[in-house]
Amino acid sequence: MNLFIESVRRLSVVCGVASVLLLIASVIVVCHLVVVRYALGESAIWQHEFVTFSLIGATFLGGPYVLLTRGHVNVDLMPLYLGHKGRVVLALLSSMLSLVFCVIIAWRGVIWWEEAWVGNWHGETVWAPPLWIPYIAMPLGMGLLSLQYVADMLSLITGRDMPFGLSPEEG
Repeated sequence: MNLFIESVRRLSVVCGVASVLLLIASVIVVCHLVVVRYALGESAIWQHEFVTFSLIGATFLGGPYVLLTRGHVNVDLMPLYLGHKGRVVLALLSSMLSLVFCVIIAWRGVIWWEEAWVGNWHGETVWAPPLWIPYIAMPLGMGLLSLQYVADMLSLITGRDMPFGLSPEEG
């Protein structure tokens, strides 16, 4: 179990790095777009689509890292008034509901990606990139986010992690 939790943790960190690299690439491409379009007076062919797809990819791939680091928005009023066992139950319940949501989105994303792959879908621009490339971000990101939820639940069940980051004495 330790191996699974640590492997998912490392995978989530890799996702975070990939997300940052996509964000950096987007910034560089936007700078390129500004120079090409406004300084050189030429048309931008691929930059808008690249930035859009990169930001979507960064969002989906960054999800597991955000969950790992507890960087998401969290209202902790209710956990503060619950005892330790109540916090554990609430954390597990919210993680299970989130896991179900992520698995459904990942599954639908696989279907959508497969349609783009089999149908040889391309963007409707001059650049016309194959759409399976940006579409893979949704099932990949949501699938990895699902793994991170499973690892978080296992950490809670085995006592490796405290619910909502609160020790049993806090509250």
